[in-house]
Amino acid sequence: MTSLVKHITSEEYQQIIGSTDSNQLVIIDFTAKWCGPCRGIAPLYEQLAKDYPHIQFKKLDVDDYPVASGMAGVTSMPTFHFIKGGIKVAELIGAKPTDLKTLVKEHAGNPSEAQDGASTLYPPGHEDLTVHVTANQLDALNQKGGHDVRNILSKDENYLESDVDEQLIISVPFNQTVKLHSLKLVPASKDHAPKTIKLYVNRSTLGFDETESIEPTQVLDLTEENYGDDKLVPLRFVKWQSVTSVVIFIESNLGEKDTTQLKQLVFVGQTVETTKMDDLKKIGTEGQLPAAPSK
Repeated sequence: MTSLVKHITSEEYQQIIGSTDSNQLVIIDFTAKWCGPCRGIAPLYEQLAKDYPHIQFKKLDVDDYPVASGMAGVTSMPTFHFIKGGIKVAELIGAKPTDLKTLVKEHAGNPSEAQDGASTLYPPGHEDLTVHVTANQLDALNQKGGHDVRNILSKDENYLESDVDEQLIISVPFNQTVKLHSLKLVPASKDHAPKTIKLYVNRSTLGFDETESIEPTQVLDLTEENYGDDKLVPLRFVKWQSVTSVVIFIESNLGEKDTTQLKQLVFVGQTVETTKMDDLKKIGTEGQLPAAPSK
């Protein structure tokens, strides 16, 4: 069964504490594989993630990401940080089931308070994967000057626009393997919104000439109904289970306009957990950080 608790990196931790405009509660379990109390309370943490789907439940391994745990001031495991709008609103040190349930209930808030309705828009166990897009490697062909392709990753009023015609090719690399469930597209205007989109999985680049000869992974034929606030465009399950990059070829737009515009593109899905061989060899003292090895 798919876990609703997501493991995060130091980069993702910094994203969470730097997100000052979100009303959604994020709980981070600072844990370690060698920690017995961590393993003991893990089933309860999983159950709470099911009981409170509008809360983001995360885990961070202090051995894998010591920078983040150092920033957080964590010295023993498990430690739970409750974060809202980038601010730590509560902390629990130790595997204390009753206290954990009490704090979750106290800070859970109303599902309607979650930013952008993510709790009800995204299916259980799925999330916005924008943080996993390698933004500095994002690329576009036929983009209009002054329209940064990274505009599609933000929620502001900036947008991406094509140049000499309505077609756009966008290359999207991820910083780890993901499973894609669906897309959410936010148009700058309905007339200029993408209509026919061809998707190519695990390709880093693609030229316009190649779109004529290479079979797409999936073709989307969109209508105005796909652009509602609560609308997701589903992807074929079997095609999107191990994704490291996606090329998006926007072939036409709804209003048959000279240019295509896209304000935001959200990938909805899950990260794919990987197991490191070193994880199988870790040994330490339960409940405390292991001592640094002597040189």
